[in-house]
Amino acid sequence: MGRRIHFVVDPQGWCCMGLIIFVWLYNTIFIPKVILFPHYEEGHISVVAILCYYFCSLFCIVSLLRASVADPGKLPENPKIPITEREYWELCNKCNMMRPKRSHHCSRCGHCVRRMDHHCPWINNCVGEDNHWLFLQLCFYTQILSSYTLILDFCHFYYFFPLKKENWDVFVFRHELALLRISAFMGLIILGGISGLFYTQLMGIFTDTTSIEKMSNCCEDISRPRKPWQQTFSEVFGTHWKILWFIPFRQRQPLRVPYHFANHV
Repeated sequence: MGRRIHFVVDPQGWCCMGLIIFVWLYNTIFIPKVILFPHYEEGHISVVAILCYYFCSLFCIVSLLRASVADPGKLPENPKIPITEREYWELCNKCNMMRPKRSHHCSRCGHCVRRMDHHCPWINNCVGEDNHWLFLQLCFYTQILSSYTLILDFCHFYYFFPLKKENWDVFVFRHELALLRISAFMGLIILGGISGLFYTQLMGIFTDTTSIEKMSNCCEDISRPRKPWQQTFSEVFGTHWKILWFIPFRQRQPLRVPYHFANHV
């Protein structure tokens, strides 16, 4: 579950995801070249700062790529429904297929997704039961990388000692200010947008509700948690080990919880 490759044919999603990859490439290439490596060579920063930046960048792109191609929880065409769980399934009025409660039909993907939260054009995929944890990691590491980039941009002009620019690349030397202004602008835009999104995602997990359920007002007492937050987060990430919640290089194993409780709204 969650290991199948899921590819969505959507030009709008390709453009959105391409824009995100462009921003990631821009900062991953120019921030080390303009700030980190020159200041390291002159002894202003340690190698740890460079390694931390590349680790954040790596975790960010891995979570992005995995969230975009991971199966969000697509239902099979002829699901086998145990007799004891039939009351927790319902008929989709769009594709006329049986689906577990709390599933939703995605009009862009053309099928139902288990516990679908929303369709995100920035990853060109639905956010559902099987890739929600990767989407949360993407939001988290994007915030870390954007914040780190903005801090480096600020320190380069107002905190670090001036650089000796004899050995600089000609292009970087001539366009240093423009490169860093572009980096800071993109960092502010992404940090502002992703912070709000990450907050709503966390609140949804705390209250055990999806974005679709909140918008449709189909849940009562949305602000009241139905389960302990450790349990809801463990169910999303597929493990009780909190350190593994931050690792995108693993396979999620769904926790076995009573079906009626997991799908009760």
